[in-house]
Amino acid sequence: MADDESGDDEWVTDGLFEADPDIEPGGTNVQIAGVDIQPQVVITSAVVILAFVFGTLLAPDRAELLFNQVSDGVNAAFDWVYVLAINVFILVVLYFALSKYGKIRIGGVDADKEFSDLSWFAMLFSAGMGIGLVFWSVGEPLFHFADPLFGTEPESAASAESAIALTYFHWGIHPWAVYALVGLGLAFFTFNRGLPLTFRSVFWPLLGERIYGWWGHVIDILTVFATLFGIATSLGLGALQINAGLSFLGSDVFGIAVPEGAGPQVVIIGIITAFALVSVGLGLQAGIRRLSNLNVILMTFLMLTVLLTGPTLFVLGLFPQTLGNYLSSLPELSLWTGSFDGAPYEGWQGDWTIFYWGWWIAWSPFVGMFIARISRGRTVREFILAVLFLPSLFSFVWMTIFGGTSLHFELFTDQTIVETVLEVGEEVAMFELYTLLPLTAILSAVTVLLVTTFFVTSSDSGSLVLAHITSGGLHQAPRTQRIGWALTEGVIAAVLLIGGGLAALQTAAITAGLPFALVLLVLCYSLWKGLGEEYETLESEEFAEAVDELVENRDVVVERAGTGVVTEIQDETDEEPAVDERA
Repeated sequence: MADDESGDDEWVTDGLFEADPDIEPGGTNVQIAGVDIQPQVVITSAVVILAFVFGTLLAPDRAELLFNQVSDGVNAAFDWVYVLAINVFILVVLYFALSKYGKIRIGGVDADKEFSDLSWFAMLFSAGMGIGLVFWSVGEPLFHFADPLFGTEPESAASAESAIALTYFHWGIHPWAVYALVGLGLAFFTFNRGLPLTFRSVFWPLLGERIYGWWGHVIDILTVFATLFGIATSLGLGALQINAGLSFLGSDVFGIAVPEGAGPQVVIIGIITAFALVSVGLGLQAGIRRLSNLNVILMTFLMLTVLLTGPTLFVLGLFPQTLGNYLSSLPELSLWTGSFDGAPYEGWQGDWTIFYWGWWIAWSPFVGMFIARISRGRTVREFILAVLFLPSLFSFVWMTIFGGTSLHFELFTDQTIVETVLEVGEEVAMFELYTLLPLTAILSAVTVLLVTTFFVTSSDSGSLVLAHITSGGLHQAPRTQRIGWALTEGVIAAVLLIGGGLAALQTAAITAGLPFALVLLVLCYSLWKGLGEEYETLESEEFAEAVDELVENRDVVVERAGTGVVTEIQDETDEEPAVDERA
């Protein structure tokens, strides 16, 4: 990935693994005004996006009513689709990781890693759910504490324990299974099959050359919409929380009134989008990578500070208990739809689980493509297990520290914030918690900074992914194109806030995710076919003969998938083994 050209990295795969399409990535593009676009995808997407923007701005009240109707309709008719689909995704990625396909290496048998494990983890986590994790980490446990499921007494010890387990459920392996599936599909078909870095490529086993026609265009258009509205949801949440944090710091620390509402939030989106444009200009290595590392540092500082200044022993004891509760209740939570529960929980599934599942699915083309972009050189097993469990574990620790600390105050002290959070909204929850802890101003300022850097990395990463899609899968899309998409993301987030605030953001995520859930179900089959063909090739006599032909020319170590047999080939023409200058 540092080297986008084929070069020597594909010396084994040439002719054996490549899809060998007649059309190169970007082969049908049009170059105009500094951009390199796939015209059918870009023109169709632009027309629909402009219609949405102007329609919402010209009639915001009608737009808000429409958003609510769409959300209610999707929740009433299709909640079961989300519930079943996301569980299928978990089973599929675990099968790929633990089966014979786990040894297949992304990029080919001799592909090298571009990023260190720490930088790779920081980038995939920052792209995956950074803003949302900060936004919901205090508010969601408090909401479940006050309004628990399954007949638990509200605001009790039992509801507190189930509140953390429910939060784990929404932020654990379920979303990361979606990201792992999409990321693996894109990485495999791009780097192992030589296809464009765009979503249409994952359907090569089913469509073949037709991915370059209208079948492929429709797939990429759906991907653009899902990605755009998924990113806009996160950017809107970030603007809400930055606004709440600045208002809190202004009034409680500096004595300056900072207004809250759609107007200030639109201004915040504009300012942060400008910072994102600077990151776009710096590129992947200097921009996203450094900011992602900074995100992890800031998150670690906040976690340790809250842990040490809050009820430390309570939180440490809470983690294994709530983890056990989550694991024991996981099958029931994963398949629950509230069909027999009636009025007490009417709307709960749509407000929480279905919103999250739709958001993760809509977010998945962006996160999956970005993870694919940075994951060359890792095995299927390494990729899936790392993506599935490491960020989930980090999320559990984060939610335990922040959610557990807030619940401790509710249960064991006279200091309470739950009524304020329920009345005002989740965006103020973390700042209300800080009022109960030492270093209030420092924690609040660092949180605002963290949400800002998450905002920038999400916008920059999103613009990178959208540029890949709309350039026909070019690995190096023009910078002007990325800048244009960064601006578009900011505009859509602002329009959604004007057209209905948080409810509009939730509706956008749920609606964009529904058709894409069906696309991802087809992806499961397509990826199974692709991995199966790769495995058969690696085990074939033709592959063994191709390796043997290189004995006199190269110095290589190849592990044949599924056998554990390592073949060493020494270069007979050099006294010393050849050294890869990129290492």
